[in-house]
Amino acid sequence: MSLASFWSLVTKVLDICIVWLLFYFVLKNIKNNAKMVLILKGVLLVIFIGFISDVLNLYTVGLLLEYVVEWGPLAIIVIFQPEIRTMLESIGRTQLLGRHKSLSVSEREKMVNEIMKAIEFLKRNRIGALIVIERDISLQEYIDRATKIYADITSELVCNLFYPNSPLHDGGVIIQGNRITCAGAVFKTSMNPNVNKKLGTRHRAALGVAEESDAIVLVVSEETGRISLAFDGELKYNLTLDEFRKTLMAELKPKADIFYGSDVEEESEDESNA
Repeated sequence: MSLASFWSLVTKVLDICIVWLLFYFVLKNIKNNAKMVLILKGVLLVIFIGFISDVLNLYTVGLLLEYVVEWGPLAIIVIFQPEIRTMLESIGRTQLLGRHKSLSVSEREKMVNEIMKAIEFLKRNRIGALIVIERDISLQEYIDRATKIYADITSELVCNLFYPNSPLHDGGVIIQGNRITCAGAVFKTSMNPNVNKKLGTRHRAALGVAEESDAIVLVVSEETGRISLAFDGELKYNLTLDEFRKTLMAELKPKADIFYGSDVEEESEDESNA
C-alpha cells in the first residue's frame, strides 16, 4: 500500500468517525429534550412526504415542500434557539475524562456510605435536599454562581448544609469526584410538560439538570421525606433506601466496569488487601 492510498484511508476513517460522533452527541441530547424530539419528527415527516410526492408526481405538494426545505431551517433556528443553544452548550461542556472515573473502589464506596448516612437523616427528619454529582459534562456554569466549599464529603457536612434556616439550605450541592465543590447552587427547572404537576421546584430542578447534562441528582422531599434520583433525563421518584443505594452505586460505576463486569473491582480489592 502506497503512502497516498494509506493517507486516503486514514482521512476516510477520520471523516466517518467525526460524522458518527456528531450524530451521537446530537441524538444523545435530542432524546432528553421533548421539543427537539418534535423537530426530529417534523423533519422525518417532511422527508416522507417528499418521497411520496416524488413517487406519485404530486406537483403542488412538491412545490410547497421546496419552500419548506428552503425556509424551514431558518424557522427552526429562530423558534427553537434556546433548545439548540442548550444542546450545543452541553456538547461543549463534555469532558474527555469524567471526574467520577478517577475514583477507586474504596473511594467510591466511602462516598456512597457518607451520602447514604446523610440521606437517611434527611429523609427521617423530612429535610429537603438537592445533591448533584457531576460526571462527564461540566457543571462549571452553576459552580461559578454558587458558594465554593471544596471539602471532603461527610454526612455531617451534608446534613448541616441542608439544615433548615442555614444560609445555603435552599440551593443545591455539587459534588466533583469525592469532594463537595460548592453549595447554594441554583439550577434551571425542567420545562417538560409531562412532569407530574404535584412535583415541587426541587424535583423540577433535579430533572432540569438531568435533562441538560449526564449528572446524577439526589433529591429529598421536604414535605414527604421521599427520596428520588434523576439521571439520563428521567426522574426515579419515591425510592426505598435500598433501591436508592443500589441505583446510585450502579450509576457511579465507571463505564469500563460496566463493559467488562465487576472483575476490575475485584482485582483492585485483592491488590489493596495484599
